[in-house]
Amino acid sequence: MEVKIGVQSTPRELIVETETVAEEIERALASALADGGIFSIRNDKNGKILIPADKIAYIELGSSEPRRVGFGNL
Repeated sequence: MEVKIGVQSTPRELIVETETVAEEIERALASALADGGIFSIRNDKNGKILIPADKIAYIELGSSEPRRVGFGNL
């Protein structure tokens, strides 16, 4: 799944490819915002991205199915 994270005072967004399901990302974000902590997400290469929760402007969750490539009708 592709996750786009907007960070305050930063002109570009972070784009993360992850195996984590949307519900788990939402729970982690809610928890980090509730206690003023750090939001963390694991990317598909087993790296971890850490962002202070109070600096997150938005999170956009993409679809979990891969994009289609080509011009055929399926």
